[in-house]
Amino acid sequence: MILVPATVHGRVLIDTDGDAAVSLRVLVGFHGYGQSAEDMIEELRRIPGADQWTRVSIQALNRFYTRGDAKVVANWMTREDREQAIADNIAYVDAVLDRVARAKAHALQTEATEVPGRGGSEVPGFSPGQVVLAGFSQGVAMAYRAALLGARPVAGIIALAGDIPPELKTDVAHRHPWPKVLIGVGHLEQWYSSDKVDQDEAFLTARGVEHSVVRFKGGHEWTEEFRDAAGAFLAAESLGNLGT
Repeated sequence: MILVPATVHGRVLIDTDGDAAVSLRVLVGFHGYGQSAEDMIEELRRIPGADQWTRVSIQALNRFYTRGDAKVVANWMTREDREQAIADNIAYVDAVLDRVARAKAHALQTEATEVPGRGGSEVPGFSPGQVVLAGFSQGVAMAYRAALLGARPVAGIIALAGDIPPELKTDVAHRHPWPKVLIGVGHLEQWYSSDKVDQDEAFLTARGVEHSVVRFKGGHEWTEEFRDAAGAFLAAESLGNLGT
């Protein structure tokens, strides 16, 4: 058996409102199994205060049709060739963030040249403290991996209904320090069990990672209670209260 590199194109949705177009704040979403970039960006839009962020929804590369309505959805990976799939996904996310950074720099440069007295000023790309990754279900693992293994460190992780990947619970695996983490789990959750939540919380505590766990009424889903918590998390970041 051999593995052959192949070039594929990923689907990425980028959403901005008003001042967010030239803001350096970027919220990146990773959908769950059997969902799409459209599903995730709709959830990002419903987070209070997210309109002040550029919202980026990355669709997994493995597409398939749902049964019945034949909707196109995707999943991030399977257990087959797991390590290579992780590396491919990280490279994909890195490429997306590089593209977003270039677009941000261009937008800011354009704004600078249009403001009297600011023409020709140097405009950087976005900084690590202005990126938050949000994952739901299977996408939670991608958010954790991108934060710790990707090219860019980030300020925070929003993890709803998904656990920390086992390979990240070793110091050897980390490319960056742990950012602040917000974990969400519903009281009717079946996949992200209480034992897994407790294990993740114990791990983060032992590593001295700043984190909080929101236990809400609901199942494997987004709820208004968790959206409010995510909004507060983003508000803290926008005020510079999150570290890397």
